[in-house]
Amino acid sequence: MHTPLNGYLTSSRNQPETGIQAIHDAIFNLLKPVFIVDVNGLPGVCQDGRAVIGESFILDSGHYPLISYAPALHPCDMGNSEFKKRYHVKYPYVAGAMAHGISSVELVKAAGNAGMIGFFGSAGLCLDDLEKAILRLKSEAANIPYGVNLVYSGAPEQELAIVNLYLNHGIQLISAAGYLKLTLPLVYFRIKGIYRDSSGTVICPNKIIAKTSRLEIARQFLSPPPEKIVRQLVEQKMISQQEASLSGHIPVAEDLTAEADSGGHTDNRAAISLLPSMIDLRDDLHQFFKYSILPCIGLGGGIATPKAVSAAFAMGADYVLTGSINQSCKESGTSASVKQMLSNALQTDVVMAPSANMFERGIKVQVLKRGTLFPQRAARLYEIYSSCGSIEEIPDDVKNEIEDKIFQNSLEAEWKMTREFFQTYDPVQLKLSEKDPKRRMSLLFRSYLGKSSRWAINDEPARKKDYQIWCGPSMGAFNEWAKGSFLENPDNRQFETVSMNLLFGACVAMRRHCLVQGGISLPPHIGRYTPLPLTEITQFLNAAD
Repeated sequence: MHTPLNGYLTSSRNQPETGIQAIHDAIFNLLKPVFIVDVNGLPGVCQDGRAVIGESFILDSGHYPLISYAPALHPCDMGNSEFKKRYHVKYPYVAGAMAHGISSVELVKAAGNAGMIGFFGSAGLCLDDLEKAILRLKSEAANIPYGVNLVYSGAPEQELAIVNLYLNHGIQLISAAGYLKLTLPLVYFRIKGIYRDSSGTVICPNKIIAKTSRLEIARQFLSPPPEKIVRQLVEQKMISQQEASLSGHIPVAEDLTAEADSGGHTDNRAAISLLPSMIDLRDDLHQFFKYSILPCIGLGGGIATPKAVSAAFAMGADYVLTGSINQSCKESGTSASVKQMLSNALQTDVVMAPSANMFERGIKVQVLKRGTLFPQRAARLYEIYSSCGSIEEIPDDVKNEIEDKIFQNSLEAEWKMTREFFQTYDPVQLKLSEKDPKRRMSLLFRSYLGKSSRWAINDEPARKKDYQIWCGPSMGAFNEWAKGSFLENPDNRQFETVSMNLLFGACVAMRRHCLVQGGISLPPHIGRYTPLPLTEITQFLNAAD
């Protein structure tokens, strides 16, 4: 027998339905509340009526003791309403950027058309290819929200060229990822064009959603731009004195994503400890600097199942960000072969491997290890780099190993191709390598890491064992949840279908949790959510309306 709340339900137009299945169906009927009442010692369910809490009553045919309650909940009601207004989205859901255009124009469009926001994956693209993608976005996604990525590279000239490209094309929203410190080009993007409107309000047209796993980096993003960098921008006549003075009224990042254990660059942080710390930091800095707006804090990394989404919002996330699972969607810019490999991954099928763009620093990225030898081969190259001062110092037997097993080419031929690439992509690196033999070796080894991701994207079968596929454990969690459903097959993974299943399922999970916390015991299968076709989700939401 369930212990009733100190209250009752009355004025219901319908008699309570008894039976566990009725409770299950009511939980899924999202836009109507769920009232669990006592019907002669059995749990009954109503989805209308008036609940009265804290008052005694006389039991009659129109009053039922109230056992538990769950409110109505539409997927668009989750998260922070200000975040949704700020970016003109229906749902607090971000499709994160994945490098080399894996977060493709098609994926960005799919997110925007679904009432969410996506970021194009610009990292690793040359300026010409990036500009082509921007022109497509401006043409094909003009009426939907979207952004473009900006990744820390440690190459100021290259970063500034990308920022100038964004500003010249009117890109006003970027995702800043992988930053180890704030840079002049990043601050330039943020404060260029800042002004006061007729009411005196500071308006900053260019917005940054930062992504980091480190509190010390988050502190920089959630503080005003550093005065030293602002002075440099004024001295170089890149901004006006007025823009400089107004920059002290805003944080560098409009919003910030706490990046937990994820694919690509990650510190493997636990979401359950990271997100609360980021929220507390935001609150402290907002109170200290007295901004007119409150930066939103979202959560990325591990967002792959309905329960993970519901947990993120329960912990206070203003929005959620997905990455690895989008890579397996039909709209992503990677190959069908990679999507199939990702769809077979388990949570344990990931490992850390050296990063291409921060190879010299020993920075690592999280990648898929199942079906590829890339992690071992990349680690071997870093081991050789760490122990040798130049290409010439590499022992002959090790050199043969590199040529035969990793490059499948002579080092001389590889260096020629490496030079050609960096002459276009980042010529400053070549100039530095002429004076530093060890840097020359790092550029050579980085060429393997760089090409390995393109082999995967372009699906070059001869190099399948060298595919570099960025992936976090969330991919395995999604596969385990989707197993046995239509989403097990990657051919059925359209972005909107995947994302709406996570959002709809999160609402179901939250409502079930409310009922259980209210005091009713439910069998495990009641309120359990398995993937639904998009048409059925739409029917549920429309029926609830």
